Amino acid sequence: MKSQCLPFRRIPHATRLFLDYLDFSPPVQQFYPRPARFLEWAKDESPRIVYPEDRRSRVADILERQNKAWAASAKTFENIARFRAGASALVTGQQVGLFGGPVFSIYKALTAVKFAEEARQLGLNCVPVFWLATEDHDLAEVNQIRLLAADGQLQRFVSTSQGATDAPVGSIHFGPEISELVAQVQTLLGESEVVRLLAECYRPGETFGTAFAKFFAQLFGDFGVVLLDGSDPELDQIAAPLYEQVVVRASELNQALLQRDQQLQAAGYHQQVRITHASTPLFVIRDGSRIPVHVDSQGSFLIGEAKQSQQEIAQMLQFSPECFSPNVLLRPVVQDYLLPTLGYVGGAAEVAYFAQVAIVYQELLGRITPILSRFSATLIETKPQALLEKYKLGIPDLFHGSEALCEAIGSRVLDAGMQASFDKADAAVARSMAAIRESLAQLDKILVESATNAE
Repeated sequence: MKSQCLPFRRIPHATRLFLDYLDFSPPVQQFYPRPARFLEWAKDESPRIVYPEDRRSRVADILERQNKAWAASAKTFENIARFRAGASALVTGQQVGLFGGPVFSIYKALTAVKFAEEARQLGLNCVPVFWLATEDHDLAEVNQIRLLAADGQLQRFVSTSQGATDAPVGSIHFGPEISELVAQVQTLLGESEVVRLLAECYRPGETFGTAFAKFFAQLFGDFGVVLLDGSDPELDQIAAPLYEQVVVRASELNQALLQRDQQLQAAGYHQQVRITHASTPLFVIRDGSRIPVHVDSQGSFLIGEAKQSQQEIAQMLQFSPECFSPNVLLRPVVQDYLLPTLGYVGGAAEVAYFAQVAIVYQELLGRITPILSRFSATLIETKPQALLEKYKLGIPDLFHGSEALCEAIGSRVLDAGMQASFDKADAAVARSMAAIRESLAQLDKILVESATNAE
């Protein structure tokens, strides 16, 4: 395998916020506690993690129970034992998508493994943890995948499994159709270890959450990646005090987020998540659906059309904390309340989230978890690589559209003297047509325009 490293500034469509974070330029430093260079700060950050022993013990029990259900490897249980004994966590996560989701889900897990190894080399006890975002309710985002076919085209595979409207995707069960979908993938890819794993994990009766977890447990067994399903009711019970703070301080947190939006705009950056005066960072799971919680101008909470007081919400939290679910800005804070997180690995969008959510971290936890960028890669198979080599192209040549690509191919494969030949032909036509126009003008000036059009 040949490899080439490209800086992100050569990749199109990267946001200024993400690029400035990678460089840790002065304008961006007010939004992030640490730069992207993990080895520079890992040893200094580790003592700042505050994680009660009783919480560690309860979460370790949950990790053991969940990973046992997914047939995790012996190395994973070694890492859970290390976690129980005091290890910190290098965390990443992703929505639980069909057949393992997009390839960057794998990249995230591998990046977390790599950073955890680097932490151990620094003398820090650290394990990789993958947070399964099973409570996300955007089914259309996770129920499909595209794979490369033999003709070089992308073939789309879609699961038809459905749940209640806006149901958490981790709760949606596969029916008999998943077996046919696996068979189609097997036909496309042929026999392989990965296809065998897909067939074992994605079966009728499994959910998007359990199938994904079992697949990743096998895929990363040798790396000891610890999986954690964030929708576990016992985790909500542990996180209940944090939810209570969110409810009591809803207005204060909202104002802090709105102020952070203004700061980002003033610095010339975008807001990844839109915040309004009615926003709260909570959802409620009701009748199988995930419903956003808003506030009105009088300070009452709105769950759908139902209006409830702060006291009523507090009672819900006391008796049924598992009914609550964090939104995309609160989720990392809940995650790092439940885990002793040394750093979180995310993509460019998550790096942007953290510019906003840092203010929530500071208000609720008193410590802002550093964000680390996952590695990104494009894997090129044999046939596309042969075409690239034939036309003397590199990956950056593909970033600028088909017209520029055609010009690049033409400049590489056409005779070097062809442009000069075109120039000579153009000059010869111009001379000939000039003479023709001159003769036609003597005959009938109206014909000159026709000659110009012909030219």
